[in-house]
Amino acid sequence: MLKRNVPLHHLNTFGLPASASWFTTISTPTELAALIDTAEWHYLERFILGGGSNLIFTGDFAGLVLHVKIHGMELVREDSDAWIVRAGAGERWHSFVYWTLAHGWLGLENLAFIPGTVGGAPVQNIGAYGIEISERVQCLETVDLKTGKTVIFDRSACQFSYRDSVFKGDAAGRYLINAVVFRLPKLWEPLINHIDVIKELEAMKICNPTARNIADAIVAIRTRKLPDPERFGNAGSFFKNPVVDSATFACLASQYPEMPYYIQPDGMIKLAGGWLIERCGWKGRKFGPVGVYEKQALVLVNCGGASGRDVLALAFAIQKSVQAVFGVKLVHEPVLL
Repeated sequence: MLKRNVPLHHLNTFGLPASASWFTTISTPTELAALIDTAEWHYLERFILGGGSNLIFTGDFAGLVLHVKIHGMELVREDSDAWIVRAGAGERWHSFVYWTLAHGWLGLENLAFIPGTVGGAPVQNIGAYGIEISERVQCLETVDLKTGKTVIFDRSACQFSYRDSVFKGDAAGRYLINAVVFRLPKLWEPLINHIDVIKELEAMKICNPTARNIADAIVAIRTRKLPDPERFGNAGSFFKNPVVDSATFACLASQYPEMPYYIQPDGMIKLAGGWLIERCGWKGRKFGPVGVYEKQALVLVNCGGASGRDVLALAFAIQKSVQAVFGVKLVHEPVLL
């Protein structure tokens, strides 16, 4: 089951060079159980790999890479309020979204065209255009990599927060997600408060959008704003939008009244990280073999032949610049390995 010295450049969307000392593909929970029983399992460091869309390889990995390819999508049941839908962790996220829409199970349309896999989506608590995946997750089916036992995480146990979950913190590397169960509401209302979505639907001449209309509009928006990984390797938005308190925001707003912002339910203020980066003059700039995408300043791109160290050097330069101008710290989204 185990392979030695496997190249990983084709398994991360940034196209960064790296190799794994040990590598295996997990297609079923049974395969994982068999692997946990092997002698090699107990002394190798492990890393769980999904679609590689939120990952920066900073060098070779001396341990075991577990490439999750568990598939399958099904309607588990329905009740008076919702459809309960289950998907294998290895399913492509965007394909899963459109599969649910094709069956009339609505609620994920605003998350269309986000790269990666179903299993990786809750780890990052992906979100876009007014919703986060945490609002639709019912539970996660996982395997404890220490004991081999199945462990179910309900929504509260996942400890979801902005672009974060327990699987990036205390449970990082401990549990392999093999399936995600979603609760999709039958009482559906379109989420079209974002200005980009409003403008796109207007351009499509749609006044009363369906969920599929919204998904198609978001695909169009993201296609224009984000680079094609086949042309420019990237990991999507490289930085989180920073969240500041009201006092910090008031000070910034007095200096930059045109600065975009979003008031959060807890009273904190989310700033537009791309605007901060662009205001510091980084949008469209190259930094050796890496650069900042010309259409979206939150996205760093591989201009050809970049290494993980090149990416981190550019990210650090941007963070330093934004901190100096605005006094705001940018935090990276991708996992650094």
